[in-house]
This record gives sequence, structure tokens and C-alpha cells, in this order.
Amino acid sequence: MKKTIARVLLLNLIVVFVVSCSTHTHTVGTGSVTGKEVSARQWYVAYGLAPLNNVDTNEMAGDAENYEIVTQASFVDGVINAFTSSFTVTCRTVTVVK
Repeated sequence: MKKTIARVLLLNLIVVFVVSCSTHTHTVGTGSVTGKEVSARQWYVAYGLAPLNNVDTNEMAGDAENYEIVTQASFVDGVINAFTSSFTVTCRTVTVVK
């Protein structure tokens, strides 16, 4: 029984570290100019099949014409997902760098 619990904990730690590596960057215009960041967390149910909230990157960018959108599963997201994935709820961080 102790070996099973240890294996499950080890597997969760591995998943947290592997998931925290996924990053997607989208450049709009010439990219970031000022370096100012605005972040929001996107929540999903059914392991990413249906969003629970709407993160509007156009609203986050405001009137900026040049910016970057960085979508990532950060380390913090991985820790959150380790606890919420048993309920099929996952999250990721969306950051707009102006």
C-alpha cells in the first residue's frame, strides 16, 4: 500500500514538472515594446475540452498594436492541476506582454 501511494505521488510530481514546460508564443505586430505584462488564468473542464471562463487577449492588450501573447502551463498551473485534475479541471496562464 505504501509503495502504491509513493508511486502515485512520484507520478504526480513528474507530471507537474513535465507539464510546466509547455509554452506557446504568438507575436502581434513587431512584438513587445514596453515589457508590461497582463496575465489571466484560463480554466478548462473535461481535461481541456470545454473552457470554464473566457480570457479575452484583445481586451488584455487594450489599444496596443504590438504585443506578444504567451500561453503556458506554468509550474503553479502544474501544481494546481495536480490537485484539480481528478475532477477533470485544468488551467493554464495567458499573458499579454505589451
